[in-house]
Amino acid sequence: MADFQAHPRPQEHESNSALAPLREPLFRSLWIAAVISYIGKWMQMVGAAWLMTQLTSSPFMVGLVQAAIMLPVFLVILPAGALADMVDRRRFLLATQAWMVAAAASLGILTLLGYVTPWLLVLFTFLLGLGAVINDPAWQAITPEVTSPRNHATAVALNSAAFNVARAVGPALGGFVIAATNSGVAFLMNAAGFFGVILFLYRWKRPNLERAKTGRITESLVAGLRYVRTAPAVHCVLIRTAVFSVGASSVLALLPIIARPYGASGYGLLLGVFGLGALAGAGLLPRMRIKFSVDGLVAGAIVLFALATFGAGRTQSFGWLAAILFFGGMAWISIVACLNVAAQIMTPSWMRARAISMYLLVLQGGMAIGSAGWGALATKFGVPTTMLCSAAALIAGLVTVRRFRLTFGPPEMAASVTTH
Repeated sequence: MADFQAHPRPQEHESNSALAPLREPLFRSLWIAAVISYIGKWMQMVGAAWLMTQLTSSPFMVGLVQAAIMLPVFLVILPAGALADMVDRRRFLLATQAWMVAAAASLGILTLLGYVTPWLLVLFTFLLGLGAVINDPAWQAITPEVTSPRNHATAVALNSAAFNVARAVGPALGGFVIAATNSGVAFLMNAAGFFGVILFLYRWKRPNLERAKTGRITESLVAGLRYVRTAPAVHCVLIRTAVFSVGASSVLALLPIIARPYGASGYGLLLGVFGLGALAGAGLLPRMRIKFSVDGLVAGAIVLFALATFGAGRTQSFGWLAAILFFGGMAWISIVACLNVAAQIMTPSWMRARAISMYLLVLQGGMAIGSAGWGALATKFGVPTTMLCSAAALIAGLVTVRRFRLTFGPPEMAASVTTH
């Protein structure tokens, strides 16, 4: 099979449909590999959580599994973005993928041999999370390199859709594998899932693009922070992302409580419906971007998500809840995809990974803070009241930040930034 080459320049007659990027061999190959890898990631998460409940009955240790996944975001996401701008991203991604293969495979083997302890499980979960966080800025930064500029926004939506396909399939598949065998097999399947991405990266002939011109990672990081401080387009993306992520985090954080009357299978089905809604939203997004400005599209989607948030806290019917989450998923993908595209194009290529790392820190940090806050509020005032407050926060945030408009124009270069 031939090596993957850089994509050709787009043709004027290229379709602006939801599946247009999949017609490009380079992006299609990576997308299929990513779906398989994402499914393995969800299987890993289910397997780790289930294994911890078998190893100990301590709620603290069970909670540490999720904490071990999230902690690396706050520790290394910004240095990871700086490093990804300094080195060849293809080789960098090969190294991070190999790291995650080693961590997942080692955990799988230790589990099958019966040597895993609760703290060892937390350690390997942290190592996997660390690899994923270091990988993420470079991974997202290569999207413009594997698809034509005309299909860039649609490609980002398809990447988000791939994650939601995996969210719909991965937990159920992981549960089936664990029930039939044990968590160790799920961990090994996750390790195997990385090889599709590794094969793509190995065969990809990446063009020789400009990199950050700094000798030290601290200098690269400081240059990135200086750029963020002086670039209005970056301010808009990060502020809009922060306000949305905190307000919107209540739905996924409190869904296990909302779905409790329907059992574990009902919870899994509702997550799947949310993922299907995201898929449908990704399909509609290209047409919506033709009819509306990106700022108007995001504003409308936030209103829809606020209504879904309010409805999810009030309905007592499984059917209505599923319908609400479906539309919530459509709104979610529209917002996150637009924010993601804006984050990727708000800076030049040599600054892109650093900008994305800051965007991811704000997005995931906001989700973590919001989840904790809405959980505490629900403990005191109940889920319906909390969901009402969350919906109100989304609308209030939309009004508050309306002067920070999103655009998909070229990145604004800060005149005061001379080192990159």
